[in-house]
Amino acid sequence: MGKLLIVGTVAFDEIETPFGKTGKVLGGAATFIGLAASQFDVESGIVSVVGDDLPEAYLDTLRAKNIDLEGVEIVKGGKTFYWKGKYHNDLNSRDTLITDLNTLADFQPKVPGHFKNADVVMLGNLHPSVQLSVINQMEKRPKLIVLDTMNFWMDNTLEELKEVIKHIDVITINDEEARQLTEEYSLVKAAAAIQEMGPKYVVIKKGEHGALLFHDENVFFAPALPLEEVFDPTGAGDTFAGGFTGYLAATNNLSFKNMKRAVIHGSNLASFCVERFGTERMKDLTKEEVSRRLLEFKALTQFDIELK
Repeated sequence: MGKLLIVGTVAFDEIETPFGKTGKVLGGAATFIGLAASQFDVESGIVSVVGDDLPEAYLDTLRAKNIDLEGVEIVKGGKTFYWKGKYHNDLNSRDTLITDLNTLADFQPKVPGHFKNADVVMLGNLHPSVQLSVINQMEKRPKLIVLDTMNFWMDNTLEELKEVIKHIDVITINDEEARQLTEEYSLVKAAAAIQEMGPKYVVIKKGEHGALLFHDENVFFAPALPLEEVFDPTGAGDTFAGGFTGYLAATNNLSFKNMKRAVIHGSNLASFCVERFGTERMKDLTKEEVSRRLLEFKALTQFDIELK
């Protein structure tokens, strides 16, 4: 069984889409990553910080998926990170209405001793200094370090972000962020520029249009499954990252061929995440449902062609 260390937020989200809205619900990058990774035979643990206002039932949701929470610091009298957002009609764009860092503002991550030898480290979207601190706490270099980031850190902590990027193997960002980071409009050129910064692999997410995987001169494209209903895109990118890293940790195979499979698994799980608000769909997702939808992915992309 592989060992996966997840670093990121366990948070309150409040979401509004054209299909409805929620009050405060369980969210956060580490939450979605952990729930997705739990679909695989992997030992996973989260490093995060919350206030004592987070309901114990939310933590129990993660424990029920055999996710180790020793690395989750609970600050007495503290408030949990809170994000409120409203999605536009196309669900591809949104307005952030409230971001309260709360306990996250002074977060000093502490990696539990039994996860300092993790095979795979998934650095969720956080301040680059927090991500680098986790890398420096590992007893030995993990087999794979995966980084997720966003344009906020490019705008405000670019040099620190570039320092983290030097130490990782895979970066997952969306197409807009790839262009901003490299100042290249072509995603092929952007991926090449990012590989020169350090990562061997670049995953560029394109939302409802799938994801691209780049390695040296190799390129792989995974489509997004066309869905009848999409309720809430929140956490879809993190769910993708959880499926991607969970599969790689479980299979202990870091070849490009297996990376391609990991991208498909990530896309597959993300397709479930968007079907309900927050973590509602991921909490009760069964392996049977996942397997059936993988067959749909296969049917979507597999074809025979005669070349003359």
